[in-house]
Amino acid sequence: LKTVTHFYVSVGWRNQYCGVESLEWNGVTYYFIDNKYYFDRENVYGYYDDGERYAFFTQALIEMMLEIGFIPDILHVNDYHTAMAPALLKEKYSFIEEYRSIQTVLTIHNLQFQGMYDPHVLEELFGMNMDLYYNGKVRFGNAVNFLKSGIQYATKVTTVSPSYAGEIQTKDFGEGLNEILKMESPKLSGILNGIDTELYDPQTDPDIPQHFTKIGWPMKLKNKAALQERMDLPVSNKIPLFAMVTRLTAQKGCQLLLETLPQILGKNVQIVVLGTGDPEIENGFRYYAEHNPDKLSVSISFDEKLAQLFYAGSDLFLMPSAFEPCGLSQMIAMRYGSLPLVHEVGGLKDSVKPYNPIVQTGTGFGFVDFHKEVLLNTVNFANRLYWEEPKIWRKLFKQAMAEDFSWTQSGKLYIDLYQEIKAF
Repeated sequence: LKTVTHFYVSVGWRNQYCGVESLEWNGVTYYFIDNKYYFDRENVYGYYDDGERYAFFTQALIEMMLEIGFIPDILHVNDYHTAMAPALLKEKYSFIEEYRSIQTVLTIHNLQFQGMYDPHVLEELFGMNMDLYYNGKVRFGNAVNFLKSGIQYATKVTTVSPSYAGEIQTKDFGEGLNEILKMESPKLSGILNGIDTELYDPQTDPDIPQHFTKIGWPMKLKNKAALQERMDLPVSNKIPLFAMVTRLTAQKGCQLLLETLPQILGKNVQIVVLGTGDPEIENGFRYYAEHNPDKLSVSISFDEKLAQLFYAGSDLFLMPSAFEPCGLSQMIAMRYGSLPLVHEVGGLKDSVKPYNPIVQTGTGFGFVDFHKEVLLNTVNFANRLYWEEPKIWRKLFKQAMAEDFSWTQSGKLYIDLYQEIKAF
């Protein structure tokens, strides 16, 4: 990193240091904001002063543009952490002539997290009067809502999948903001996320024991054996191996899976689970693993290398999420020839093609109704296909691995969006 400059940011009555560092990588210059008081911590989120931390960060990034002499055509911000930037550009920093032409894009990765704080944060953190709260522009309920503010002030709003963009305009998925989003729908769109196909490449991945391609089914089976051995399960290339790598929360469908585990484990299957989260859910998986040691093995941990082996060694990848703005695991799983079994919502619906037994197309399996019987029926259907139609399973394996989830297409859609904004 190269030191560029430093200055001070007013966070209400506080005068906080802001260093600016830069790094050039593959022809792109990246800028980093340095403040140890707010960000030299073990975790990124989850602190009592998160509102103050991101109020500082948002004002720092805006003031930094003038300090370094870089005024962008478009400022693209993400989630509630920087969602106040469009409002601040219009209401606090409009006296700066260079900023008046900046257009803004807000991307919502997860509507559940909105950044709701006491109304007096306007004065205490942003140094603004309370008019914006009283006139309703940044208010939602009895709080200042960072994300709602961004939705209303941004030039364009995007989500990380087309289906999620539609879902969040409904009461079921709108997290209370559905009416706001419907009102702002002309500027709302969804662009599916991509994955780094160089990082997630079964032909070169250093964290799997055997590299393979879509015509290398026997090579994938070597990873399966390695995964079974690592998780202390009987090694067999005949038994279908289901995997789950996720945060162990109800949002990820873990509770729904736990409700069906006794019936699933009654079949001839193996299941491996990797993740951390809700202690009650963690203990639920531990309980069933202790009582079914030959069929279920869990690792309550965060282990990126083990996750790669889960993708490469499993036959089926479980993602029964209650809602999923995009999801990347299903894309990575397909890249490694593990067929996703998903609840057809959000990005899961947009990226996984459910198996069609008539024409034998598909890249995984899907269910619509979020109910344990429906999940169980879908799991049983996939299990029967594995046992009874191995040629079809291998065909789906090839079709899944052939899918392109690189950033090429999604990147083009973002460029089109930027060009549309510039053409205003």
